[in-house]
Amino acid sequence: MSAPLNLVNLERVHKAHGTTVLLDDVSLGVAAGERIGVVGRNGGGKSTLLDVLTGAQQPDAGRVTRRGDIALGVLDQSGTLPPGETVRDVVLPPSMFAAEHEWAGDPAVRSVLAGLELDRMGLDAPVAPMSGGERRRVALAAQLVRPLDLLVLDEPTNHLDVEGVAWLAEYVRQRTGGLVVVTHDRWFLDEVCTTTWEVADGTVHSYEGGYSAYTLARAERARISAVTEERRLNLVRKELAWLRRGPPARTSKPKFRIEAAQALIADEPPARDSLALAGFAARRLGRTVYDVEDVDYAVPTDEGPRMLFRDLTWHVGPGDRIGIVGVNGAGKTSLLKLLVGETRPDAGTVVVGQTVAPAYLSQHVTELPPRARVLEAVQDVARIARIGNQEISASSLAERFGFAANRQWTPVGDLSGGERRRLQLLRLLMAEPNVLLLDEPTNDLDIDTLTALEDLLDGFPGTVLVVSHDRYFVDRVCDTVVALLGDGTLAALPGGVEEYLARRAAGGAPLTTAAGGSTGEAARAAPPVSSAAEVRAARKEAARLERRMLQLDADEKRLHEQLAAAAADYARAAELDAQLTAVQAEKDQVETDWLAAAEAAEG
Repeated sequence: MSAPLNLVNLERVHKAHGTTVLLDDVSLGVAAGERIGVVGRNGGGKSTLLDVLTGAQQPDAGRVTRRGDIALGVLDQSGTLPPGETVRDVVLPPSMFAAEHEWAGDPAVRSVLAGLELDRMGLDAPVAPMSGGERRRVALAAQLVRPLDLLVLDEPTNHLDVEGVAWLAEYVRQRTGGLVVVTHDRWFLDEVCTTTWEVADGTVHSYEGGYSAYTLARAERARISAVTEERRLNLVRKELAWLRRGPPARTSKPKFRIEAAQALIADEPPARDSLALAGFAARRLGRTVYDVEDVDYAVPTDEGPRMLFRDLTWHVGPGDRIGIVGVNGAGKTSLLKLLVGETRPDAGTVVVGQTVAPAYLSQHVTELPPRARVLEAVQDVARIARIGNQEISASSLAERFGFAANRQWTPVGDLSGGERRRLQLLRLLMAEPNVLLLDEPTNDLDIDTLTALEDLLDGFPGTVLVVSHDRYFVDRVCDTVVALLGDGTLAALPGGVEEYLARRAAGGAPLTTAAGGSTGEAARAAPPVSSAAEVRAARKEAARLERRMLQLDADEKRLHEQLAAAAADYARAAELDAQLTAVQAEKDQVETDWLAAAEAAEG
């Protein structure tokens, strides 16, 4: 069987902007039917690579060839639309659809209009007064309805909610044409892409598979590189020793094993110690963080007040890590503003714990001193921050968030939107809050920065509330998920985002209230799992609980050993016995929850 025909080829391409080399001697190709995800740091050359592929920019050196009859569609980040036109003019032009029945009878076109909510927006709505998000959805729809050999998308998930991202992933996965997509949405990359390109330091590394496979392959590549460097240093040290002392005595040397990619994570501990963090959070925050009692809240509209919350009761405790999802306009941002006191409820109360020191990241980049330099803007808050057990200097934290030493002296006014977003996060973390409220924190952040943020949050000993459409980030950072469905209530989702999408697909079936109670209680009170999405969620939960049981087994064994060693120290033995009792109690509960999840996973 012959290999798929390449649609576009790059041969030894070089491209620079000023003195910055973005592509250096890059050779690659896009085959028919291939779905390629492009990742890399902001400013690393991803969009430039797309521009060279599509012909929007010409390479400084090298050659780009495209199949002569290729039908190519491009969605860039500008979202520019022709002035004076309507949604119908842009998405369903007469040149493609001479009559309405031609597109109305096409299920693919109807799916695009419904999936991107253009049918609710109105086909005769003018595009000029639309918001940036609405214009971007119109531009995306205009590309998706066309029969294309190659579709090139730059950040298509921006301005889409969780449901919209899930719909887009399913739609592009079923397309027959090729796809090249730049996105920081790691769930989308895993669901859609068969190949991942990493753009870094002027080169493009190709990996087979989506984000998960790319992460494992990159870790293996880094490990092999470290092994090679260690071997080189060992040879240098051996040569120096021989020159100074003669041949060294024979000694045993460590042997490096090259195993399957799974071995890279076999001994990796859990991302965070939930028990230790919960205990630390309780000491810092006490018993109360936020108690929302019988809250009513409405927002004004042209048609009169629209009720967002009715008799809402919700308790947020120390150490809780909660993801908040919901339909657009359901009130996710309004809920965070009620908690931080930016708005007040029409009825009911919002009680804030006395020791709560919140940090609120809004969707808008505000309160940044434009004339200060990056490091100065961070040091204005603090020079040293303690996050969990780590003491981090302002400069070190800035470097972890992508501001290299030379970039830390850039004036804030010269930063890009993504860099300003990173700086805003930095300043919040340097203030050492004990409660984080993050509204769409992943906007404008590249994957490496997201990974650094997640790593910091793993050690954050406080309460975290996250509003995000990034499913990967919510799953990675949060222990529980709640949903606003637009009916004025807050619902617990034991199955996470998968359960939210399944319930929305089923017509927004009633959910268990999230007024209180543990995750285990919510899971046991949940209706039987039946859909494929719920089965997948149950399997994921069972796997998580199984990993937790293994960790608890290890903790139990360690505590038994420590008890035996501390037999003569009564105070120490009593402390260890209390820890052992707590571990055994949690182990019993986890086993019960695992049995329930495993039964649900059977479908």
